[in-house]
Amino acid sequence: MTLSIGGMGCASCVGRVEDALRALPGVDRVSVNLATEQATIESDQGLPDANTLRQAVADAGYQVETDDLVLDVQGMNCGACSSRVQRVLDQTPGVTDAAVNLANGQARVTVLTGAITAADLARRVTDAGYESKPLEAGPDREDRERARRAAELTGLRRAVMIAAALTLPVVVLDMGGHFIPAFHEAVHGAVGTQAVYLLFFVLATAVQFGPGLRFYRKGWPALVRGAPDMNSLVMLGTSAAYGYSVVATFLPGVLPAESVHVYYEASMVIITLVLVGRFLEARAKGATSEAIRKLMGLKPRGARVWRDGAWQDVDVDQVQVDERVQVRPGERIPVDGQVVEGQSWVDESMITGEPIPVDKQAGGEVVGGTINGQGSLTVQATRVGADTVLAQIIRMVESAQASRLPIQALVDQVTRYFVPMVIGVAVLTFVVWMIFGPAPALTLALVNAVAVLIIACPCAMGLATPTSIMVGTGKGADMGVLFRGGDALQALRDVEVVAMDKTGTLTRGRPELTDVVTHGNVSRERVLALAGALESRSEHPVAQAIVRAAQGADANAGEPDVQDFEAIPGKGVRGTVDGQEVRIGSWRYLDESGVDAESARKAAESLAEQGRTPLLMAVSGEMTALLGVADPPKESARQTVQRLHDLGLKVVMITGDNCRTAEAVARDLGIDQVLAEVLPDGKADEVARLRGEGGTRVAFVGDGINDAPALAGADVGIAIGSGTDVAMESADVVLMSDDLGNVVNAIALSRATLRNIKQNLFWAFAYNVTLLPVAAGVLYPVFGLLLSPVFAAAAMSLSSVSVLSNALRLKRFRPEKMSSNA
Repeated sequence: MTLSIGGMGCASCVGRVEDALRALPGVDRVSVNLATEQATIESDQGLPDANTLRQAVADAGYQVETDDLVLDVQGMNCGACSSRVQRVLDQTPGVTDAAVNLANGQARVTVLTGAITAADLARRVTDAGYESKPLEAGPDREDRERARRAAELTGLRRAVMIAAALTLPVVVLDMGGHFIPAFHEAVHGAVGTQAVYLLFFVLATAVQFGPGLRFYRKGWPALVRGAPDMNSLVMLGTSAAYGYSVVATFLPGVLPAESVHVYYEASMVIITLVLVGRFLEARAKGATSEAIRKLMGLKPRGARVWRDGAWQDVDVDQVQVDERVQVRPGERIPVDGQVVEGQSWVDESMITGEPIPVDKQAGGEVVGGTINGQGSLTVQATRVGADTVLAQIIRMVESAQASRLPIQALVDQVTRYFVPMVIGVAVLTFVVWMIFGPAPALTLALVNAVAVLIIACPCAMGLATPTSIMVGTGKGADMGVLFRGGDALQALRDVEVVAMDKTGTLTRGRPELTDVVTHGNVSRERVLALAGALESRSEHPVAQAIVRAAQGADANAGEPDVQDFEAIPGKGVRGTVDGQEVRIGSWRYLDESGVDAESARKAAESLAEQGRTPLLMAVSGEMTALLGVADPPKESARQTVQRLHDLGLKVVMITGDNCRTAEAVARDLGIDQVLAEVLPDGKADEVARLRGEGGTRVAFVGDGINDAPALAGADVGIAIGSGTDVAMESADVVLMSDDLGNVVNAIALSRATLRNIKQNLFWAFAYNVTLLPVAAGVLYPVFGLLLSPVFAAAAMSLSSVSVLSNALRLKRFRPEKMSSNA
């Protein structure tokens, strides 16, 4: 279950929410993401009910966001019906409250945001025997997220403007007096020092308990619970400066004469700068989740369905499997399905990354979210709702963005104790300066303690990892590279060997006619016409390669007549074509048939050494042609292998093909090691053996059902997206197109993301470790330097923004473009 958590301000908050949820019975795994403000909870036995989850988070000082949904329920006739619907809703995971009204046929349900959709609720009620649909669907998730982000930004923008407007006069009057003594004397001489202090007090109070009230609302409860957070630090620091100034204004006699000074401008500027930082942070955080919003924006909202003898416009969530859907020119295809009528070109770039539209006609498969061209299509739905490819992509990206790298556990452990440590350092700073500091000791002790509280930034540490993961996995989705989780993102960076299946992965997976060598006076076109006609009666893949070549050359335009067709297993085929006996097969087959094929024997062996299947053709007992059939490498295969070598990786091919063919392909592509004649169930064993060689980290790339065990057994399994669903389900990384160049792109992106994370963590930790002592005043004895709380606030605000900005640099990652003639 995924929950939306409100009120988290820094990484220490993440640790407290995780501890609260992990302590609940039945909860096995918890992952909280500060950047997305979501908590993912997993259980092997069954999760606690929604209210227990919400209460646990509330007891930790945070809140679980909820949504109110309304369902229209038809078919309820009595109290027993409404009670049954009530029971179904109450037992649904994620539902916190439900009220079923028999009179108006409605059910009002409160759910944990993100845990379940209105459509899923309606489906559960329908499965219970009652027709149900969302009555007030409201904005979908994309709109809700946008609305929430917009509301947050609007609130922060308003708070910044108010705080800045009230702070500016104080800064001008106070700081201007420091830089221009005559200005100070003129102001204080005209209205008096006490009057100036009273003006400062009024404006500072408005900022402290206006825009600054948010720090008290969140920081004080956290402090009382013994779990202070970033809000607590800002609250303590600004309250200390503000409170000291109030005493100096109204009770100056209780302070030493040399310490009577006000710091209203410090508390006001600190609040303003922190708010500016949070505003910039909120904008940057919104940019990190752009990939998910773009994916959700691809989902069509409605569909035109054939029902009750007419085309009807319905919500896309109401489309059922096997229903016929009409897709007009220029529309997005609403569901996954098969074309049953019409012809058009479909833009599938959002799935495959390939910009060239694909021809679709009856029998062709289409994917929901892709864009129809100029033609009209009628599609029979095969996958709807959460089962569509687009929905699976969104779930995969969400899962990856919500995941945590192993290093994050250490970061969370540090940040959990970071804020209490900062408060301790601030108290120690105050005491040391009071005892050993020069006059005015109280003033210096206060200023340095406030600087310590304000400069600390656990937010930067908490955002360092998740923001990079979000941007990195989002960039991967744009490229057609889908990571199932953050662990795959990290593991891929460390691989040393890339093992690949051959057929369908390194090669195109479909045999092609590569060579036609004629003997005697017969033309190439006549050879293709006779061979294509004869092989058209065979279902063998090699035969089909010859047929396709003949059709491509238009050699079968006359459609030669075929009689007495016979297939000899393991040898070849024979038949009568246009009154002539034609035989096609191995050299041994023709030799056994009495055909003198010795002249072609060496050429046939040469083709075999090149990884091609040699076929000899005889017409009326005379040697006529030598044909070569092969499964050619993909255009990007050779360059992909070279790029993997450039990255310092060893490339291994694992295949069930014979050694001669496998070695030929390996030589052509530059592959380091070949493991040939491996049975399907032996691929996983070979991967395990490679991993066992000195603890080598192995990535396996495959696309077929027989690759699934090897994909699951490798350190990182990479599935070619054009392959089978089983392979994709077994993989850690899914490539949405069959372009092998994306293997290189996935590894390069993994390395770039982990490098970005390290940069963020270094900056976050170095910032805090370096500047906390400076704020405490360690440079004062040697250099006479102290850090103003105002500059501390500016540095703290910029720290989080810098981490987010660095993470956003991953959006500029450029995939490697493979040349078409590679």
